[in-house]
Amino acid sequence: MNNKKKNEGQTDFSYYGLYLLDYLRTNKFEQADDTAFIRERADRAAKRMRGHGLKAIPPDGAQELAMDTLLRGLHYSRYAILREVVENEFADEVPEEKREAFVLKLLPLVGNVFSVYDLSDDNFALSSDYDLLYTELTGATVLYLDEYGV
Repeated sequence: MNNKKKNEGQTDFSYYGLYLLDYLRTNKFEQADDTAFIRERADRAAKRMRGHGLKAIPPDGAQELAMDTLLRGLHYSRYAILREVVENEFADEVPEEKREAFVLKLLPLVGNVFSVYDLSDDNFALSSDYDLLYTELTGATVLYLDEYGV
């Protein structure tokens, strides 16, 4: 797919829309191709920024509130969590130059592991569920490596 087609309809995103698009793509969220989702979130963030500007909140505080609106429920992507597990637990087994491809190959195979956890909870990393998910992903990765290697 050429870049013109890939970015079609996205050049008119606002600052918040472009920020969110980059964030979603970088962390491989499913919503990265959902233009309506991105526009709706960006619009809400911009409204929050403007609304708090009228209430005498300092610009930094208003920007923080806008970013909270933009990213609410999007702090933990399946890709980012699995990548963290591979980087932390399998650095010796999976060379750095092969990690991206390895994580992308493994991700669909561990989808059922993620299905029982609420990744939209913005405090998920502080919960015991995060530790359980991390452990399950570590075990699934061990099994995969034992069976198929990198």
